[in-house]
Amino acid sequence: MPRVFVQGNPVDHYPRHAPEARHGSVRRITEAGEDVLHKPCRDVTEFGPDLAALVDDMFLTMYIAEGAGLAANQVGVGLRLFVYDCPDDDGVRHVGHVVNPVLEALDPADRRLLDDHEGCLSVPGAVMEVPRPDRAVVHGQDKDGNPITIEGTGYFARCLAHETDHVNGRVYLDRLSKRERKEALRQVTDRRADVHARRFANIEAVEALTS
Repeated sequence: MPRVFVQGNPVDHYPRHAPEARHGSVRRITEAGEDVLHKPCRDVTEFGPDLAALVDDMFLTMYIAEGAGLAANQVGVGLRLFVYDCPDDDGVRHVGHVVNPVLEALDPADRRLLDDHEGCLSVPGAVMEVPRPDRAVVHGQDKDGNPITIEGTGYFARCLAHETDHVNGRVYLDRLSKRERKEALRQVTDRRADVHARRFANIEAVEALTS
């Protein structure tokens, strides 16, 4: 069985980090409460060097922050786009990006909800249980405008749903009860400084990270 899928296609070999990260620059990650995270993003209508450069920056920023996915509004750009480098529950690695993602509505009979821990780079340090379907299908385009469909199960399905939420202007805090949200924000208060210190250390090691 292939162990790595890139843009939904199996590959025999793949580096530790997506090659796009080699060309990227680190961007600041926005945090819950900033307007750009709480309103739906605009469709991407122009495909070209600027979009490709944004994808490069997002991959590098995601790796620096030790994330499994990152949406464009998490780096302050209100466009429908996310990148990912995420395993599923079988340990298969999935790497790629989706422009203008749309999460397919699945028949409830063909899915089940999983309660599992979930974090977010824009909610630094907080980890909470969030129910998500165990399967996800996202339709969209690649950075050249070609149509793509990405399917995921388990943890990777969680990633696809989480990132599509972002481009729709939702953070996972919006899926929590008032009590759970208060607990998540308490975790942010306790852990945010440590999270940012680790990211800063990774920035200083950026050459090793992308080698």
